[in-house]
Amino acid sequence: MDAILFEWLNMAVRWLHVIAGIAWIGSSFYFIHLDLSLRQRPGLPEGAGGETWQVHGGGFYNMVKYMVAPARMPEELT
Repeated sequence: MDAILFEWLNMAVRWLHVIAGIAWIGSSFYFIHLDLSLRQRPGLPEGAGGETWQVHGGGFYNMVKYMVAPARMPEELT
């Protein structure tokens, strides 16, 4: 019985590892795309490297990339 339980646990850990790898690669591609889509425009805050707009799930997102941390940081970071 212990051998069967060990094999199931082994399979679950291997699949978790595969899923985590796929998620890691996906997020890497997302941030590469995000960096390549940044555009400079007049009126950006000081220290901003560019901004981009995205739409997802019916909502619009305006992302600004700061090259260094701004003087005042928000309380919550995602």
